[in-house]
Amino acid sequence: MPIKTIDSTRDVAQLPSTYAISLTDYSAISLSGEEQSKYLQGQVTCDVNALNNNSLSHGAHCDAKGKVLSVFRLINRDNEHLLLQPKNSVAASLSALQKFAVFAKVAIKETTQLSFFALVGNQANELLQKEFKSVPDSLTPVIQSGTTTLVYLAGKQERYLIIDEPLAAEKLINSFNLKLYDHALWDLTEIQEGFPILSQATVEHYVPQMLNLQAINGISFTKGCYLGQETVARMQYLGKNKRALFSLVSENNELIQVETICAGDIIEKQLGENWRKAGDILASYTSETQTYLQAVLANDVDTNTVFRLKKQPELLFKLTALPYTINQED
Repeated sequence: MPIKTIDSTRDVAQLPSTYAISLTDYSAISLSGEEQSKYLQGQVTCDVNALNNNSLSHGAHCDAKGKVLSVFRLINRDNEHLLLQPKNSVAASLSALQKFAVFAKVAIKETTQLSFFALVGNQANELLQKEFKSVPDSLTPVIQSGTTTLVYLAGKQERYLIIDEPLAAEKLINSFNLKLYDHALWDLTEIQEGFPILSQATVEHYVPQMLNLQAINGISFTKGCYLGQETVARMQYLGKNKRALFSLVSENNELIQVETICAGDIIEKQLGENWRKAGDILASYTSETQTYLQAVLANDVDTNTVFRLKKQPELLFKLTALPYTINQED
């Protein structure tokens, strides 16, 4: 019997200490073949040559102008490179990768035979230890056990990705006997961790530094040329980037019926008695009491600034701390 998910649109404070998430909106682009590493090295911001079977890299795939097509987590699985990312960003990135691969010995496709789940919380490691001889950690973030790939994600809270064939993945998740939530809750964890969530509405809008890729070790400035590299380098060394990724939380959710928030919606900031555009929303999560936003704003924004949604001005927001420092100089 297929496993069931429950609605995750609830008060975050009521979540159990450990839970599972069905990542139904998650996917991966796979690259395989004799030149898979050589080809990918010339296409993405991270150093593919530094990857091994137990390592995890963050990166971005850009167009020729340095605008981001996708943000991904890169791992090896079964002699393939997997670029783990939301389904919404796959199409644009896959098309571009295939377009430039016509003369390379590499096969590129979207992975359709794998299921993705997440374990979140302080007992996640203990549960995995009962099922596997080895569990990934910050030093060895990727572990392969049979058909199962386990990925450790460092951050504010314990998070693990579980990647496997559908039946095996469902059997494993059922064995944990945890509450299982839908994909919306994963977006909340990504917002809280400051990991960019791109959708079809926001691909090719930002250079990597506007999404904090330099702050999460997603850009190598020593690897050499790749598509869009000139723009990325110019932004870094000439100080031309003026925007960054931020997380925000609402201040008065319980008083308002929150309208649907879409990627690309405008967020405004208060300047005295006036309001001006501050930036654009990438992703959101609304619970019973609060709304969380991921947005691209000016990178020198005052932490005390009050924000609001342009289309729902009565809904106010404030910045919330990211688990890393946005450093524009490294």
